[in-house]
Parts: sequence; structure tokens; C-alpha cells
Amino acid sequence: MILTANELAEVVDWSRAQFAMTAIYHWLFVPLTLGLGFICAIMETVYYRTGDPFWKRTVKFWMRIFGINFAIGVATGLILEFEFGTNWSNYSYFVGDIFGAPLAIEGIMAFFLESTFIAVMFFGWNKVSRGFHLTATWLTAIGANLSALWILVANAWMQYPVGTAFNPETARQEMTSFWDVLFSPVAINKFFHTVTSGYVVAAAVVIGISAWFLLKKRERKMARKSMAIASWFGLSASLLLAMTGDGSAVQVARTQPMKLAAMEALYDGKKEAGLVAFGILRPEVNDRELIMSNESAFYFKLEIPKMLSLLSFRDADAYVPGINDLVYGNFDPLITPVGVKMEAGREAVRAIEDYREVMAGGDAVAKARYKARFDPQTEEGARFCSWELKYLGYAYLKNQTDVIPNVPLVFYSFRVMFMLGVYFILFFAGVLFFVYRKKLYDRRWWFRVMMWSVPLAYLASVSGWIVAEVGRQPWTIQDLLPVSASVSDIAPGPVKATFFIFLALFTVLLIAELMIMFRQIKIGPKPAETAAEKKLKEKKRAILWIRYIFFCNTTGGLSFRCSARCWCFCCSCRAAKGCST
Repeated sequence: MILTANELAEVVDWSRAQFAMTAIYHWLFVPLTLGLGFICAIMETVYYRTGDPFWKRTVKFWMRIFGINFAIGVATGLILEFEFGTNWSNYSYFVGDIFGAPLAIEGIMAFFLESTFIAVMFFGWNKVSRGFHLTATWLTAIGANLSALWILVANAWMQYPVGTAFNPETARQEMTSFWDVLFSPVAINKFFHTVTSGYVVAAAVVIGISAWFLLKKRERKMARKSMAIASWFGLSASLLLAMTGDGSAVQVARTQPMKLAAMEALYDGKKEAGLVAFGILRPEVNDRELIMSNESAFYFKLEIPKMLSLLSFRDADAYVPGINDLVYGNFDPLITPVGVKMEAGREAVRAIEDYREVMAGGDAVAKARYKARFDPQTEEGARFCSWELKYLGYAYLKNQTDVIPNVPLVFYSFRVMFMLGVYFILFFAGVLFFVYRKKLYDRRWWFRVMMWSVPLAYLASVSGWIVAEVGRQPWTIQDLLPVSASVSDIAPGPVKATFFIFLALFTVLLIAELMIMFRQIKIGPKPAETAAEKKLKEKKRAILWIRYIFFCNTTGGLSFRCSARCWCFCCSCRAAKGCST
């Protein structure tokens, strides 16, 4: 169907809103799954080595929290993937060969792994050996993180498209090197940075729940031991998070300079660029048509000299391009204006249209000439692919300033993420201090700090995703495909309707999950079975088995062979079987 400009803008806005809403709801569950799986595996390892029933009881409690969260996370994740086909079909057509590969591997390898062993993890107690159950728990945790790996590889490719080439026959991007996609420096860093943020969230949740038990003067031993493990786990993750965050900044500076400029609200590029530690932006900053400067963008700012150049390029004197440089160009250093890239992209579109028209005809000479133009092995093809075809996505932009993301949102989200990252390093260190100094029970105010740190952990994680995804707008695939060209050719009405349906559904699921989780926390760990309770359970199991045999005897369904003769409990066929009893 043919959409008007207003209808297309509506479809883009509502499709983005729906995907963002689904992703945010999904990410409420994913971090806890990523980290809590490993925390449960560590606790069960302690139980395996010590044989202490206390640890079995403790790990069973945290497994219940893990299972509740896992189920809802899967439901929201499936809808997220379906939206690529419903709302983003042009994107799926253009890069489906590349984007679909890691998602398919995620389903085949990782999801099946965790789905298989999670059954043993929950229902295998007293049915398999302790060693096998421990293995199942570790494989479930590893499977969840492998799922994250393949999804993040796909997302990293959207941030930094490598290992791909344009096929003029199909007008699609096709994969040329799977290993370039998998081992992209952006993909590797993004995976470790994202999963460690999930570990921080999980550690904060375990500490927060344990603090509630201590505040209520319940399960003190379990709470203290869980706190100790979660704090070590969280502190290690926080330090790794800081290291991978530094690596992410380096990759952004090299592959997404506009995102870096938005993170710092840097309008005029300069050498020896300082890092804005804190600042208040003026309201007019988000007006894309207004040419701002570094001075006019802020009411005030606190800047660390030369730090941005040093962190971005490992050189305190390095030049960091600003928003104006990236939009309007610069001669020193040489930065191509967006307008020139837009014209190159339109030339590429015309060349693709001419190619398909020539290929449909019968002129062999023209076919050979156009094939050479799209062949990077020829001189003409190398120039065309490195210039016009490289900027194909820019053909769909209307204005030069369309490449500027929402600067205030990216700027403030980055500072929230950074400050909370520093906070959690200090937080986990503080928890460890009080745990091992034996002063934990006397600090009731500290328990409340621990509990309120749980939403802060989620805020930090979501802020990181806002920086990553909003910062690369207007691109679905960086420099290759804008959002406006990625949406499905559908009317805005169905997109609006499904937005509100999913919003209601996800809200109900979230409320249900929280109610179930809070109820399980309130119940707490189940008490350990006494010898008498075990004997009673075995007696009940024996009675059920006898009843089952009796049922089969009266309905004709059970027989077995002993060492002496065939015993048949089916009255109707006793004679036919030759049974004398």
C-alpha cells in the first residue's frame, strides 16, 4: 500500500514506540535471568562440595525466584522477535540473511540448551545424582548467557555492519563473512558489557531480598550467606562493567562519532576535548534546525580537561568531532558533510534502478558494464562501492540534520548510567565490609539502602540501552538503513492497536510476576524435611504405587516378569497368558 508522508511518519513513530516498550518490558526480566542463574550455580556448587542441607534449601529458594522471572522473560522475548516481521518487514527483507543467522543459532543452540536442562534443574532434585543436577544448573545459566550472546551479536551488527555486501540482483544485503559478524570488536565488547550489567542487577536483587529478610528478622543465616556471595559476584561484575564501558566508549568514538558527540553535547569539535562530568542543557538544544555551539548548549557545565580525547582515542591531544562537524563537514580533519553523502546515496539508488532495468533487457554489453560497476574487484566497482554504495542509506534522509539524535535524552542517560555504575562499585564493597565485619545486623538503615538499590540497578541498565539505541538514531543499521525505510507498508491503525494491546498484556504479566515473586519471598525458603516427614512421604509414595497396581489389575493394564513365571494382573487375559495364579 502507498502511504502519505504523514501516515508514514505515524507508522514510524508508533512502530518505534511499540518496539521500545516491548524491549523495556523484556529487559526487566532478562538481567535477573542472566545473573541469578550463575548465583544459583555457585550456591549449588557449595552444596555439592559440603553436603550441607542449608545450602540445598537456600539454592532452592533462589531457583524459585529464577524460574518465575525466566518464564515471563521468554514470553516477552518471543513477541519482540515477531515484531521484526510485523512492523519492520522492510528491514527484515533487506538484512534478513544477516540478522536472522545469529537469532536462528540462538534458538537452536542456546535456547534449547537452557530449556532442556532447566527441567532437570527444577524437577531433578532426588531424582538424579548431585553431580548431574549441578551440571544441569550450570548449563542452564550458560545457556541463558549464550542466548544473550547471539542476540547481542545481532544488535552489535546493527551498530557496526561488517561482513556484508550489497547484492544488486535482489537489492538486499548478504553476509560475506560470518566470522566478521561474530568477532566484530563491537560485538565482543557489547556482549561483555551487557551481560555484566545484568550480573549487577541480579546481585542487587539478591542483596535487596536478603536485606528484607534481615529487616524482618527472618532467615538471618540464609540472608547473610546470600549477601556475601551476591556481593562478591556483583563487585566483580561492576569492575568488569567499568572496563567494558571504557572499551565501549572507544568503539563508539571510532564507529559512531555522532553518538559520542550527543553523549557529550559536543557541537564544535576540538582537540584536547574535555569530558563533561555534569551539566545542565538549555531547552533549545534539541532543535535540530538551530546551529548550537559548545557555549550556547549549556546553562553551566563542569568539565574535566582533555579527558574526552584521552578516553576516546587514547590521546589527550586527539581531535574529537562535534555535531556541527559531522553534519556540515570539516576540512581539518576531513569530514564529509551529510549533504554530500545524501547525494552519493541517491546516485547509488539510481544506479540500482538502472541495473535492474538493464538486467531485464537483452543488451549483453550493457549488462557486463553494469555488473562491473557493482563488482568491487574492478576499478570502477571499487570506487562505486567505497563511495556511492557506502552511503546508500543516506538517500532516504530528508534533511542533513536528520542524523542528529535526541541530544538531551542521550546526554542525561549517559550520566545516569555512569554515576550509578560508580555507585554500585561502592555499594557492593560496602555490603562486603558490613558482612565480614559482623556489624550487619546493627545497620537497619543499611538494609533500606540495599532494598532501594534494586530499582537503581534497573535504572542504570535501562539508561545504558537508551544511550545505545537512541544514540544511533535515525539509523536502524548504522549508515546503511534509516528507520524511515525499515518499517512495514501498513496503515498506522493496526500498529496503534497492537501497541495498546501489548502494553496491557505486558503490564498484566509484570503485575502477575511481581505478585508471585513477592508472595514467594514472603513465604521464604521451605523448611528442611525431618526424618519423620521423609518416612511419611515414602509411605505415601508406596501407597500410591499399590493403588496404581490395583487400578491396573482391575482395568487390565499391567504385567511384569519375575524370575519364576509371568505374572499378569489382568483378570481378563489370565487364562490366555497361561498364568495359574
